[in-house]
Formats: sequence, C-alpha cells, structure tokens
Amino acid sequence: MLTIQDLHQQQWLLFETVTGSQAYGLALPESDTDLKGVFVLPESQFYGLDYVPQISDEKQDQVYYELRRFVELLCKSNPNLLELLHAPEDMVRYRHPLFDRLNPAWFLSKQCKESFAGYAWSQIKKARGLNKKIVNPMSEVRKTVLDFCYINYQQGSLPLQTWLAQTRRRQEHCGLVAIPHMRDLYGLYYDENQTSYQGLVRPKTVDALVLSSIPKGAQQEALLYYNKDGYRKYCKDYKQYWDWVAQRNAQRYAGTLAHGQQYDAKNMMHTFRLLDMAEEILRDGTVRVQRPNRDELLAIRAGQYTYETLLERATHKLAAIETAYAQSPLPEAPDLAAIEQALVQIRREFYQST
Repeated sequence: MLTIQDLHQQQWLLFETVTGSQAYGLALPESDTDLKGVFVLPESQFYGLDYVPQISDEKQDQVYYELRRFVELLCKSNPNLLELLHAPEDMVRYRHPLFDRLNPAWFLSKQCKESFAGYAWSQIKKARGLNKKIVNPMSEVRKTVLDFCYINYQQGSLPLQTWLAQTRRRQEHCGLVAIPHMRDLYGLYYDENQTSYQGLVRPKTVDALVLSSIPKGAQQEALLYYNKDGYRKYCKDYKQYWDWVAQRNAQRYAGTLAHGQQYDAKNMMHTFRLLDMAEEILRDGTVRVQRPNRDELLAIRAGQYTYETLLERATHKLAAIETAYAQSPLPEAPDLAAIEQALVQIRREFYQST
C-alpha cells in the first residue's frame, strides 16, 4: 500500500502545495495547514490491477491525487483541483518540471459556472436546511403513529391521545376496521373487557395501526383519521435531524450558536468565495486563489450578516454570473485533445527518467 511518506521518499511526486485557508489568505491563528499534491503511480501499479487514484491522511488534511485522477477531475472543472493548478507561488512546496506541461488555460471553460456557482448555490440551500434545524429542533423522544391519529368530534376533531384521556379509554382495548373507499379513515370500536379487539398498536407493530375483527352488531364508538403522509414525513425529518446531530462538527456548530445568525458561517464564507471566483473565471479567464476581499469574507465568517442579507447578496451574485457566462470568451469545455496528449507525454517521460 502506497503511503504519503512513500511519495516523498521514493520521488513519485509531481507537485505539492499548501491549500485551503492559508492559500486563500483567510487563515486565522487556529487554522490548520492543508496540503494537496499530484503524484505518478509506480509503473507496475499503473499498468497492473492495483491502481490507486488518491492517497490521504485520516483527517483529510493531506490529499494527493494520481496524475490521471487529477486530470480527470480538472476536466470536470473541479474547483479544488483548479485551485491547486493555480496555486500561489509562495504556497508551492514542490514542482517537478514535467508538471508545467499541463497548461492551465486548457482546463478553463464555461463548465466552471456549474462547478463553482452551482456548487455554491447548493451550499446556500444547505445553509437554509441548517437554519431550519437550528430554529426547529426535534425532540429526541420519537412520536408514534398514535400522535398522528385524530377522532371526529362534533364539527371538528380531537387528537386521539386527547380523546382517550378525556373518555378514560385505553388504546389496548380499541379495535379498528378500515372504512371502504375512504382513505386512512377507520371505524373505532371499544371493548372494556379487552376480549375482542387487538388494540390500535402493539409492540411489534408500533409503526402501523392494527386492525381487528369486529363482531356483527358491535357499536361503533368514533371515526378515526390517520395522517399517514404526515407520519411518514415526520419519520424522514426525524432521521435526517438526528443523523445531522450525530455527524455535525461540534466546534463549528458551537460557533454557529455563538454568533447567533443560525447558519454555518465558515461554510457561507467559502460559498461567497466560490461565487466570486465563478464570476472572475467567466469574465476574466483567471483563477485567483488568494482572495482580495479578505476582510469581507472574514466578516461573513464572523457572523456579521444575517442569513437573509447573505441570501439576497448571493441572488445578485448569481445574476452577475449569468451575465458573465453569456458574455464569456471561454470555450464550452476543456481542450481534451491537448490535455490527453500532455498526459501521455508526462507519464512516458516520468517513467523513462526513473
């Protein structure tokens, strides 16, 4: 198994640079130093079955791409890899002469609108989802089917649980029968002695209503409506919310609560960085990694703007990106012919020199 240490010791590296907040000029005292690079797989592994597209450390702070994988992602206008290709010189730690065979201009195209701005917009939607989760936290105590059942009462309805409490009845003594041609509507019957009916739910059927056989002539006590669609949506939302709680970055979430704006401010900062870069690429044909508006972006990270203000600004930026796209001199797609020729030449010459 090839390791990051092997790349350095056995000289399989083509390129290595500092990336992330350090390269963007957005680093804070507590910021990590992220590294990314490009390597050439040993010849026997490349031609054999053991192709390794990527190597990284456990924290993903150091990520190295095999040459072919690197170029594949560049051809898809991947923002992280385009930034790597345009890394500021003072961030570059190693550059093999063959790496310069990859002309950055070959990879810039109108595809960058979707890869930069499209991704940024998806993060704004993600921020909206985070906002919803923070504003509307869900109780860890999970609701049951019975919480989505209602009893017809006078000219309206009562929650089933309320009706059971008011009438001093127990769900275990109830029996249900589906009413034909009336979706999710049931006739409810009651047996105080609990000799005839199955109850509304049972331990093994807690997520579904239970039907009973109703003796002929039994008196119907009430009509019950089960909001099945509401229950299904609740189950989906419950899972998503508690999965998010389990997976969220505790430190960043604490920061979100601290600034009180109810969005992930670090993520929002990078969203605006990507929007700015999308417009610059389409308009000027340049990838500017180190950002000139450091103060503005750090103000976003510090939570100095409301979510609504940022959403409005993002909408205006997207409109400017659409204009830049319509007027852009960039080609529709990367120059695949030139890229493939360079890829073959780099690998052939690298293997000849080792």
